[in-house]
Amino acid sequence: MKSVPHLNLRRQYFADIAMGTRRIEYRKQTPYRKKRLEGRTYDAILFRNGYATKAPVMLVEFRGLRRYGRGRNAYYAIRLGRILQIKRWGKPR
Repeated sequence: MKSVPHLNLRRQYFADIAMGTRRIEYRKQTPYRKKRLEGRTYDAILFRNGYATKAPVMLVEFRGLRRYGRGRNAYYAIRLGRILQIKRWGKPR
């Protein structure tokens, strides 16, 4: 498998992706994200709910990246595919 970027999510967004109701993850366009997302190809993205050692993690298929907006309002839309794996995830609170 190619390299897999790691992204942290809040519980609600993690739950929405896990339930299949959220198919796009949005991130602000910054030099940090540009370096890690643009011009690269990935098979999957590893989402993590928090920073704890035993935090829930989810591996999701990467379907592509789109750029929207200009200047300070620019953002990325990361298109998500099927969920490949979920660890340490119960029902959302």
